[in-house]
Order: sequence, then C-alpha cells, then structure tokens
Amino acid sequence: MTTVSAERLATLFVEVADTLVDEFDVVEFLQMLTQRVADLFDTGEVGLMLADHRGRLTFMAASNESARLLELFQLQYGDGPCLDAFRTARPVTNVNLDAATDKWPRFAPQAARAGFQSVHAFPLRLRKEVLGAMGVFGSTAELDDSDTLIVQSLADVAVIGLLQERAIRRGEILTSQLQGALNSRIIIEQAKGIVAQARGVSPDDAFTLIRDFARRHNRRLGEVAGSIVTGLPALPDLGNP
Repeated sequence: MTTVSAERLATLFVEVADTLVDEFDVVEFLQMLTQRVADLFDTGEVGLMLADHRGRLTFMAASNESARLLELFQLQYGDGPCLDAFRTARPVTNVNLDAATDKWPRFAPQAARAGFQSVHAFPLRLRKEVLGAMGVFGSTAELDDSDTLIVQSLADVAVIGLLQERAIRRGEILTSQLQGALNSRIIIEQAKGIVAQARGVSPDDAFTLIRDFARRHNRRLGEVAGSIVTGLPALPDLGNP
C-alpha cells in the first residue's frame, strides 16, 4: 500500500466519523467507506458484506462493479477471504490468489480469472460482535502491520457507526412504544370517566367493564377505550359491572 500521510489519515477518519450524525444513511456510509479505503491502494478495489439478523452475510457496498462481483462470488461459492474474516473475526492479509486454490477452491480461480492477483479481508467487529467483513481485492502490494492496523481501524470505525445507528433505531422504537403506551393510558382514563358517568358506576368498575369487553372481543384495551372516547354519544354494550 502506498504510504499514507498522517494528514490524509486524519482527514479520512474525520470524514468517516462525520457521517455518524443525524440522518445517518447506512448504505451511503458504507459506500463512502469502501471508496475511501480503495483510495488508499494503488490498484485495489473494496467490497463490504454485512450479516443479517440470522448471521448470514449479504452484499452491501463496493468501490466498483468488479469488487461487487467478487463479493457475490464469495456468497455464491461459500468460500473466500471475507467469509473467513467474518467467521474467525481476524484479518486475512497478503493472500496470492494463484496460490490460494487449496484455501478457496471455488473463489480463488474465479477471482484470478477476473484479473485480480491478491486479496485481503478485515472483519467488521467490536469486541466479540462481528457484523460483517470488508475485502480489498487486486492490490499487488503487501500490507505490513501498520497498513493492516490502518484498514482494520477504519473497519472498526464503521462498526461503531453501525452499532450507533442500531442503538438509535432501537431507542426510537422504544420511545415510540412508550409514547404509545402513555397515549393509550390517557385515553383509557377518559373512557373510564365516560363509562362511569354514563353507567353510574365507580371508575374501577368502569375499567373492569372496558377491560372485560376488550377480552371478550379479542381487542386491545386502548382500542376499545378509543372507540368509547371517539364514538360518543353511542357507547358499546359493555355488559354489567
């Protein structure tokens, strides 16, 4: 890999980190990452896979069409550097494709026929969690320990961004669920007051009527309360307290 200046690396890491803000777009972020990593190499192209909720890898981004095809080759044939990096959570570096037929009997010949000579792959990991893998294809330059650390660090930054995005979405879902519960509770209290006044019963008995009606008709409590609040002056036949 061509020596990368400290200034260029700093700029690259800042650019990657700058995407981890509002309106985070996972696909756009990963596409940018593959292009920036490819720019570090003279002749390399970069592809990236992510695991779904079942742990199955799927193609997500690539610096060009050739890298995309190599990622798809690995998924199709079930072998290749990215699959190894994902399974072992360790980088795979400096593998010559001409000598890798025993290692990857289906992927290596196909990649060599496509014009690539060497491959590297890096897990997208944080501690024990591995979310995917990033492959670098075609570069004839060997990676030393410093090069490997740089690319792995970029992959690690990507994982932080992905986990942050996942946490934000989970938080948004939880917030939405909590707000929905609060809204339902307010409506239920309103419905209790309406039924209590209409039926001349206590609020507790009114709640029992609403709850039992919901259970008998296999409906949500909040839904029945909402129909009572919005359906005035007609009230459903709730039965007896």
